[in-house]
Amino acid sequence: MKSAAPQQGLPAIILGIILSAALLIGLNSFVIINPGQAGVLSILGKAQDGSLLEGLHFKPPLVSAVDIYDVTVQKFEVPAQSSTKDLQELSASFAINFRLDPVQVVRIRREQGTLQNVVSKVIAPQTQESFKIAAAKRTIEEAITKRDNLKADFDEALNSRLDKYGIVVLDTSVVDLAFSPEFARAVEEKQIAEQRARRAVYVAREAEQQAQADINRAKGRAEAQRLLAETLKNQGGQLVLQKEAIEAWRQGGSQMPNVLILNGDSNSSVPFLFNLSELSEDAMAN
Repeated sequence: MKSAAPQQGLPAIILGIILSAALLIGLNSFVIINPGQAGVLSILGKAQDGSLLEGLHFKPPLVSAVDIYDVTVQKFEVPAQSSTKDLQELSASFAINFRLDPVQVVRIRREQGTLQNVVSKVIAPQTQESFKIAAAKRTIEEAITKRDNLKADFDEALNSRLDKYGIVVLDTSVVDLAFSPEFARAVEEKQIAEQRARRAVYVAREAEQQAQADINRAKGRAEAQRLLAETLKNQGGQLVLQKEAIEAWRQGGSQMPNVLILNGDSNSSVPFLFNLSELSEDAMAN
């Protein structure tokens, strides 16, 4: 009678196990893909066609697995080196913003595997090759002075190369652009020479302007003398000459005389000047 109770509880235990297993299998039969993700369904290790985009998806239990890929924007900095058209060494570092194409993650899974493999096996070497293509089109001086053109050629080459791998390039930027020490010295020497040349041109122009100013002043003095001569020839010229004599007397710093006598000779235009006070003193002394 006592052994009947354990036997009656056994079916309940088995039923509980079966229900738990069914629940576990049921939960394992679905996968949720969140926004910014894409999934690849593999059954018995073989990737199935068709990406799993955001939402709820069924997957065969026990024999399947889902690889989740981040399809949001990723940033990766890649160094690159190349030779320019004039055989100068040029190095750069590019910051690349990219994302995986959600529709092509199945092919990425089959060909590259993980996102780390995508970066190391695809993006890094293709960046190097794209930089070589862009740098080989111009001299090192053009690469430095026309950096926008260099970047445009680089972007075009990189986009065309990464597109076939299911990688979408959103933006690139040149973090650093460096050249050899020999070229750096050449650039410095060229800048110094250009500064000296500009200084020489400035000095020459300044001397030319000074010489022109001297010529203008000489012409002005000659013109003034010509006008004075013409004035003296005209009626009243004697008065002008007399005025010049008085001005000369003043500029000499002497005291103006108390008496001014004009020579009676009509041909003389210079006034005869003497100091009346001095004349009085001489008379008293006599």
